[in-house]
Amino acid sequence: MRPKITIVGAGNVGATTAHWLAERELGDIVLVDIPQTEGMPKGKALDLMQAGPIVGYNTRLIGTTDYEPTANSDIVVITAGVPRKPGMSREDLVNVNANIIRDVISKAVPLSPNAIYIVVTNPLDTMTYLAYKLSGLPRERVIGQAGILDSARMRTFIAMELDVAVENVQAMVLGGHGDEMVPMVRFTTVAGIPISMLLPKEKIDAIVDRTRKGGGEIVSLLKTGSAYYAPGAAVAQMVEAILKDQKLIVPCSVYLQGEYGLHDICFGVPVKLGRKGVEQIIELPLNEEERAMLERSVQLIRNTMAALQPA
Repeated sequence: MRPKITIVGAGNVGATTAHWLAERELGDIVLVDIPQTEGMPKGKALDLMQAGPIVGYNTRLIGTTDYEPTANSDIVVITAGVPRKPGMSREDLVNVNANIIRDVISKAVPLSPNAIYIVVTNPLDTMTYLAYKLSGLPRERVIGQAGILDSARMRTFIAMELDVAVENVQAMVLGGHGDEMVPMVRFTTVAGIPISMLLPKEKIDAIVDRTRKGGGEIVSLLKTGSAYYAPGAAVAQMVEAILKDQKLIVPCSVYLQGEYGLHDICFGVPVKLGRKGVEQIIELPLNEEERAMLERSVQLIRNTMAALQPA
């Protein structure tokens, strides 16, 4: 039997995630959205299936507004939510999207209690925390997608600045998925060469700043929505790492129980992704400057969490 991947939310991020996953032939895909969308998820699923003979993939897709077809999913990706608009912070989204997360978890978890849940909805770390608390699942199986996307943005900007292949660039971005994320310059390399040996500090600082504002930059350019190609690709990488048991080390938002000195918070840290979900949390040794950045990021997330209103 093929693995089953459910994507909740058939908007730009959800449909693009389905596109990247369909090409990888990792499993059959269920694209689900709210009843008010009527035939939209079914139409997108059918469109993606009809691309299969052209591109050369044999992925089966179902579009639906009913959760029953999602039963016994191996992975559930939650992209549903109101997108960030120009001038809107992630924190502005918190209670609107919290109600969406409550609805999704209440419907998906009873049907797929053994699935691994990947949260993409913003504000990412707070929504991951809420999904974890509501689901009652082990922390290894409720994961937020953020650091892969943020690290990819940093890698892209470095490759552009140095005019090198992006595959040569390795970067790690920790912390909350927001303006206080923590790009780990000390652990950033190009073909194994520390970035500090290749670029002056002012150039590195500019890249760090652009990385932190990467999502907002795209929102300001699109004007009617937020990024979806790169976020979808980041989710697809996580799904592939899990289903193929790759033991891939990437930054993800996970519930911490003392790691990095943090408790009762979902926070972006390096993890090993495999068939069980988060199989290891990797603690990097932080210097004083990095620790200070981390604490600022923690405070921002806790402020957002404090805005959560009871259901």
